[in-house]
Formats: sequence, structure tokens, C-alpha cells
Amino acid sequence: MLTHQNLRTLWILLLLHMSARAYKFDILSDVRLFGSKNVSEGRVEIYHDGKWGTVCDDNWDMADARVLCRQLNFPGAKSIVTGKDYGQGAPGPIWLDDINCKGTETHLFTCEFKGWGETDCTHKEDVGVVCINVDINDSTHSLDHSLGLSDFLGQIFDDGNGCDFLIVVQSPTGNKQEDGTPEISVKTICAHKMILSQIPFFNASVGITNITVNLSLTCQPHFTSFIRYIYTRKIDVTLSSALCLHQMASNFGLKQLMEDIGRLFSKILPEDSTFHNQVSFYKYAVETKDLVLEENCVQYMAWNYQNLTRSPAWSGLSVGLLRALLTRSDLVAPGEYFVLQSVERWISEKGDSVDLETQADLLGRIRFPMIPAEKLYVIESSSLLYSTHKTVYRDNMLKAFQFNVLLFSNLTKQKFGKDNINYQPRIYTAEPWSIYNNHYNNYGYGYNPYSQTRSKSFTTPVHNSLIFKDTVMSWQANIFINRQECSNYGVRCESFPVLRLTPQSYISQSEILFRNRVLLVCQGQYVCQVQDFKSNMASVSANATQVLPYPCAGDQFIYQIVVTPEYV
Repeated sequence: MLTHQNLRTLWILLLLHMSARAYKFDILSDVRLFGSKNVSEGRVEIYHDGKWGTVCDDNWDMADARVLCRQLNFPGAKSIVTGKDYGQGAPGPIWLDDINCKGTETHLFTCEFKGWGETDCTHKEDVGVVCINVDINDSTHSLDHSLGLSDFLGQIFDDGNGCDFLIVVQSPTGNKQEDGTPEISVKTICAHKMILSQIPFFNASVGITNITVNLSLTCQPHFTSFIRYIYTRKIDVTLSSALCLHQMASNFGLKQLMEDIGRLFSKILPEDSTFHNQVSFYKYAVETKDLVLEENCVQYMAWNYQNLTRSPAWSGLSVGLLRALLTRSDLVAPGEYFVLQSVERWISEKGDSVDLETQADLLGRIRFPMIPAEKLYVIESSSLLYSTHKTVYRDNMLKAFQFNVLLFSNLTKQKFGKDNINYQPRIYTAEPWSIYNNHYNNYGYGYNPYSQTRSKSFTTPVHNSLIFKDTVMSWQANIFINRQECSNYGVRCESFPVLRLTPQSYISQSEILFRNRVLLVCQGQYVCQVQDFKSNMASVSANATQVLPYPCAGDQFIYQIVVTPEYV
């Protein structure tokens, strides 16, 4: 709580800001790309000594560009361009000239160069860079806890007027210096004791004038905006900064910021099609024992399992994460044979780094009885790992063949327990078990109220075991968009649109239960929600109750209806 003395000090800081006569501490430089609508390209600009300046293209090469792009959190550099492509630089210094990077540095200012502002160049020689940009939609989510705090506090922090508390941020780069000692990246921030005294971590109220903070190199670029949040209680959170900001909020005791960023994870999980961030979030959740975030990450990856297996992150998955995915019945995949093939590929790519016992454990989590008989037949000749794990395959394939030719009541008598997870299907989307409706969503993506495709008929086997292969079940799928349409079918609807899936032919099989679902596929790219049919109805409105849904911009999704029979 602000005391009278603190309020007086704050008023003095505001006056100092307005007069701009206070001494300014040097804040170590930052970098940006400027002059292009594309965030991954532009003129290279350096913030140093309170001013933005440019870099001369003398001796600038791809090694320098790679360092710059990695510093901006891009995976690498694509090309170099001269400053003229992005327009002449604004009036200001040319901070760097004759820069010489090895290409392994993590920050541009750790490379060799003449000296700050020492140059014989003009702005016509300003250098530009095009960085490699993976398919990530790094959208910005603004958090505002200011409750009327003046924006002047943010300007005071930016200008450094009256600052009296030095924060030294140290981050190991992973490299070694010439003398063999670890290379440390150092960043300094000058702040105000009166502001930081509200945060016990800094001990700013007990006569201390500086503090050293150890951060990972990945999080170092986000520390300045974190400290600025302490002043303004406002911050922009992106996919690339969320994890670091959440961790810093936790470590520094900013509970409200930590909780709000935690709630943002659901919104930002779909933004990375490479799945690197989802895997990082999962690892962080396990390390911090954040069970909610852990479930959030695993559920998203289970719902989008096929995309995950095709992503660059797949081969880097940990055993723990893969095991967590394979235990889930809400894993969405074309079929169990697809799941088997993906796990075999993961094990093969890992090689000797995964011991045989762990390999057998993972293969044992495949639900072999759910694999179609025709696929079981080819496993021995096509499997990548059959010869290494013959016992695992043969035991599970025997159970699978028995499942396909015997009624489940006979299997239970042979102690094939019905509670055995191997006999529980996942969400299988291959034909004939699912259909798409490509034209409807929550009044957005492809919406056409006059289309006749809101009603579809299709057929499936009554069960996925071989003995029911020729026993066909007919289904009728409808999408209702108003109460009149619901009334026409004699049903009551609370929200719209709503899906109805009804059997058109009745098959007397008391041992079979249908657990049907509708998948909401955002713009045809990722599953953002899974809804159960209850009494043949499933509400798919944007505000439908659902555990851990993932947002879809403009509710632009299509519907995939999945029929899932199982023994009871």
C-alpha cells in the first residue's frame, strides 16, 4: 500500500519526467526490424543510449544476420538486403559498423565491432535482414491490471529519469570464452526503488541499490517488459513470451499476472503449428507441478494427434509425454493402426536413446484390438519393430484377432476384462466412422442458411470388430439453426446451432453402446473442441460448456461427426 512518503516520491518522479532533467542510466541495447509489414524482415535497428540507430552494411554477412534473427526469436536468417529496400533510416546514429560475428553468438552486441557510433557510413548503407519465420501466429494478448494508474509511470521507466536501483540480468549463453570460462550475457536495467519496494523479491526498501537476477537466455529479452509491468500493471503477452512471463511472475510473486497468463495458455496453444511451444509448455507444467496447464497441453496434443505426428516437434517428444498421450481415450486419430505406426516411427527415430524395456512399454499401450483385422494381418511383414519385440506384438495381436472373431461376452469369460483400456476405442476419424459438414459453423466459416447439406445420411458397421463388418447401421445427421427447425423434428433446443445424430435403423445389440462426438475443427486446421452427443444432441455454440476448449477466431470451424461403438 502506498504511504504518504511514497506518494510524495511518486509526485517528484512525475515532475522529473516532465522536466527531463534527471540523470539517465544506460540501458543495454535492444534490436528490432523496422520498415516492413512483415514481422520477420526489415531494416536492422539497435536501441542504445536512449536512441534507436541503424547498422552499416560494411562486412555484414549471413553469420551476422543469423545472430540478429536468433536474438529476435526467429530460427535463422533467410537473406540480407541493403537499407534502401526499407527506406532511409530516420535521423539518428549509425550505432554499429564493421561488425564481425562468428554466427554462434546469441546477441548482436557481443560480436566484434568498431565501437558504439564509430562509423564512416551514411544511412544509405543501412542494412536489412529477412529472417526465417515458421508458421506461428504470434498474436498479442493485452493484460491490464492498472486500475487507473497513470501512464506516466511507464514513461518514467522508459526514460530512466530519477532511477536509483540497478538490476543486472545474467544469462549463460552456453558458449565459452577464450579463457575457458562460461560466457555470460549481461543486461542492465535502471529502475526506481520506490516502485520496486512493493515487490519483496527486490529488497529495494532496505538500503540495497542493486540486485543480480539470473535468467535463461530465452527469457532475457522479455525481462524489460516484465519490469515495466510492475510500473504500469499493463503488459502484452504473446506465444513466444507467455512461458517466460508466467515463470517470472511466479518467481517474483506477482500472483495476478501469473494466474491471468495461465488462463491465456488455452488461447495461445493453437497458435504454433510446429508444436514446439506446446511441448515446452508441457515440460514447464511438469517441472512446476502445474496440473491444470499439464492437462491443458496434453489434451490439445491428444485432440490434434495427427498434426503433432507430422510436426517438427514429434521426434523430440519425451517418453513421459508420449506415454501420457497413449493413455488417453480422447486421442483423435484416423485409426489405431495410425497410432501404432506413429509410435514405431518415434521409437525408430530415437534409436538407442530409448531402451528396449521402455519401447516395449510404449508398444504395450497400443490398443491392438482396435486395429482392423486386415491391418493386423500385415503388421508382421510391415512393422519397423516386429523382429525386435516379437513377444509384445504376438501377445497383443492374438488378443486382437480373438476380439475380432469372438463376441465380447465370450472374451470376458476368458478374462479379457471389459475394463481393460485396450478394448476402449479412441476417437477414430477414418471412413466410415466419421463425416464432415464443411458448410456450417457458428454463423461464420462458409455459413449458408439455404444449403441443403445441413442434413446428411451415412452408414457405419454396428461395431468395429470383424464379426459385425456386414451389419450396417444407418445414421441421420442434422444441423438446426433456429427453434422452428428443432420444433419440426419434435426436439427442444436451448442454443444454436445444435447438431442431432440419430440412428435410422435399429440393431438389437444390448452389449454395444455408441459414444458419438462432434469435433469442431477450426478453419479445417486444428480441433478446438470435442462435444459429446447426449440424447442424440450436441450443442456447438461458442459459449457451450466444455472443459478446456481452445478458441477459434471468428468461430470459423467445420463439424466432424464421429461414431464410436464400444462394448459395455
